[in-house]
Amino acid sequence: MSDALNFLLKARPEAMGHYFAFLKDAGKHLDPKTKNLISVITKVQVQTDRGLRQYLRRALREGCTAVEVIDALLMAFPALGLAKIVWAVDIILEMQLPEFADVSIPPQVAPQTAQQVQVPVPRWHDVMASAAVADGAVQRTECDGAGLFIYREKQTISVFDSRCPHQSTDIPELALQGTTLTCPKHGWAFDAKSGDCIKKGNSPLKRIKSKVVKGRLMAFW
Repeated sequence: MSDALNFLLKARPEAMGHYFAFLKDAGKHLDPKTKNLISVITKVQVQTDRGLRQYLRRALREGCTAVEVIDALLMAFPALGLAKIVWAVDIILEMQLPEFADVSIPPQVAPQTAQQVQVPVPRWHDVMASAAVADGAVQRTECDGAGLFIYREKQTISVFDSRCPHQSTDIPELALQGTTLTCPKHGWAFDAKSGDCIKKGNSPLKRIKSKVVKGRLMAFW
């Protein structure tokens, strides 16, 4: 249990007692393995390193297999997103648990899975009219499911992926102040004119290949 929870238990024992009673009652119809898998997912959602390690070990003690843990993470993809799943797997691998030493897809599942995986083929995307990009300003737009930041300096237009290179957080338009982008998650800041990281981090925004064709801004990914 964290120091913060210990403090709250001492400061407000009655209130915290109700909280823990609620959690116990809410899961009374679930088997221990399922309850701990859910707890693993919640710790990944809030990216609590200590909590993930604690509940992962509990889930394994209650009979969860490594493949079941991985499946639970992947099933929670709509809520977690890839960045948090990768964060969790990095911690799991760092723990060097024997259950995860040799994880493989069951043979009967592999052929079907391989057939279903479709790797997107890079292509040119029509983003917008080039005239709509104001000179000296940065703007954010969406195109075919991708978030983009666009900067124009006279006749030169630069296009950058809106995802922070740190943990792939999608940087919103509200994070833009002038020509500076600040990722809301961990405060990495970028010069939107060049894509360079100017605060906290050391990796630039991903620059996307672009060109203007017949008055249309095209980007390649």
